[in-house]
Amino acid sequence: MTREADVLVLGGGPGGYIAAIRLGQLGRKVLLVEKEALGGECLNRGCIPSKALLHVSSLASEISRAGPEMGIGPLAGGVDLGALQRWRASVVEKERGGVAQLLKAAGVEVFAGQGRLTGPSSAVLEAPGKAPEEVRFQAAVLATGAYPVALPGMEPDGRFVLTAREMLTLGEVPKRLLVLGGGVSGVELGQHYLRLGSEVTIVELLPQIVPGTEKDLAQELRRQLERAGMQIFTATRATKLERTGTGVRLSVEGAEGSRVLEADRLFLTVGKKPETRGLGLAEAGVATGPGGFVTVDDRMATNVSGIFAVGDLARPPMVAHKAYREGVVAAEVIAGRPTRWDHQAMPMVIYTEPELASVGKTREEAEAAGRKVREARFPYAALGRAHANHSTDGFLKLVAEEESGLILGCHAAGHASGEIIGEVAFAIEMGATVRDLASTIHPHPTFSELLQEVALLWLGEPFHVTLSLAHARRSG
Repeated sequence: MTREADVLVLGGGPGGYIAAIRLGQLGRKVLLVEKEALGGECLNRGCIPSKALLHVSSLASEISRAGPEMGIGPLAGGVDLGALQRWRASVVEKERGGVAQLLKAAGVEVFAGQGRLTGPSSAVLEAPGKAPEEVRFQAAVLATGAYPVALPGMEPDGRFVLTAREMLTLGEVPKRLLVLGGGVSGVELGQHYLRLGSEVTIVELLPQIVPGTEKDLAQELRRQLERAGMQIFTATRATKLERTGTGVRLSVEGAEGSRVLEADRLFLTVGKKPETRGLGLAEAGVATGPGGFVTVDDRMATNVSGIFAVGDLARPPMVAHKAYREGVVAAEVIAGRPTRWDHQAMPMVIYTEPELASVGKTREEAEAAGRKVREARFPYAALGRAHANHSTDGFLKLVAEEESGLILGCHAAGHASGEIIGEVAFAIEMGATVRDLASTIHPHPTFSELLQEVALLWLGEPFHVTLSLAHARRSG
């Protein structure tokens, strides 16, 4: 049997399903192929379920930590893990059902199985219990995402060495949890289990946790995690793993010498690679580049006419909101629209407590690019809403060009920082200045006032911090 489709979409994650929906809206006949569950890694095993868990453990932790001061009694019985897992599953199921309905409304046909390119305009579809089917297409969008990296001798076993997939569905709280990899997933789920009562230790190869994050944000997160009882080793290499029958024993080497760390479970989270395995790139002639990413241009087009790639498969950063936009770009280019990937700012959020959020350039990046800049830093402790919410730890920094006041970047560590960083992304895309931000009326009391306050501080016209602090920030 041979199918015909205007566009074949391989992968039903954020990049793939958004591309399929947009193509359907533009009148194209679309066949979307997904081997597991609609929504991909983000919806099923990443962004959404992890935030559901983090929300619950954050509520429990806040009640335990600050409840008595605010008049809330102790949390009776702690967290019911069975109920927590049912809540997580219900959130994922509801979102997955929503994606299916959106695809149906857009006229997208969904094939539950595996797709593999066999040429520049053909593919074979396979599903358990079914004969292979050939499909001919005019264009294709590759959106197969990424898979977690395993280290030699430390491969996940689903029992003692776990990936994020198992960590999200654990029905028990490990007494001792080792996290190998201090990236986003490591710190988020590490903090989740710390709140639930685990003794958590993070081991990170690079000099700071959440590598690539603005250094002051990473330092603030580390300070607060360690204050809460987490043990963190950076610039530390794992050299050997032993499975003891009841847990693990990990040998590590760092600046302080060698040591052995023991735990009941090891969460292995040391990175991801583009999922090109079994995709048929060679048969179709699609080129890859450094890191195994599929090479694309500003239209998300590969070197093969009619074949496009989006999301984690195409290039870093591996985040869903980038994949969303890339899916739209690819779909509109296929439909003949003059759309391009042309963005000045990519917001990033890490959902720990404190929440970390960044967009645009750091001061160091701007100066390295030859820009003369100034940075202002406004503390959460000077914000009324922060006091009302018992969330006074943290700060927000604004980076702008000295002479023009053009906003170049913003970096925050504190409660709800991820909810306000999009405003700065918009400001950067629109070429806004610090004066524009300072003159924009923000509702009071809100956390978004941090942006107006830091802009006033940058200008040397602060109302809620002292002039001496403003002078120090302008000079430093």
